[in-house]
Amino acid sequence: MDKTECDDWFVAEVLPLEAALMRFLARNTRGGAEELEDIRQEIYARLYRSALERRPEATKALLFATARNLLIDRARRDRVVSIDLMAEVDFVDAVDFRASDRQMTARLQVRRLEQAIGRLPARCRTVVMMRKIEDLPQREVARRLGITEDTVERQVSKGVRALAAALFGDNDGDVQSSRDGKRNGRSTRH
Repeated sequence: MDKTECDDWFVAEVLPLEAALMRFLARNTRGGAEELEDIRQEIYARLYRSALERRPEATKALLFATARNLLIDRARRDRVVSIDLMAEVDFVDAVDFRASDRQMTARLQVRRLEQAIGRLPARCRTVVMMRKIEDLPQREVARRLGITEDTVERQVSKGVRALAAALFGDNDGDVQSSRDGKRNGRSTRH
């Protein structure tokens, strides 16, 4: 796609999604407004570069996948081990080590995600699986489960927050913390 076509595509298909993107970022990051704007711009830059090579078929899906991947990259970068400590380690075969390390890390992350999903309350787990794994529209999930779309949205938000806390938080994967918050008077909804 040439630059003019890409500009037109960006204005017509990406910019209308900005409010939803910012809500997603606000729910999934701890930064202030300035940091959210920086993240948004980085997402836009990645998306635009990708579109210059090939026009995306599913703009919204690509936008949110790009956002999710960027947030994961940032979380990993924030947890990087000091380079001084790494300098003391003698790597026998660095290339093979990094590849097997990535595979092992990926397997561990999948296992942690499966465990975290298993600890979600039943309805929350079902809603998250239908929306995030099966990629069903919110309206369809609500129809199939006989609940309101608002309930679907709340359950997805609750589930994704719990999963993020289990995977990236400091609570050692305790998915129950959102329910504990209710008992301690910190939350009355959900």
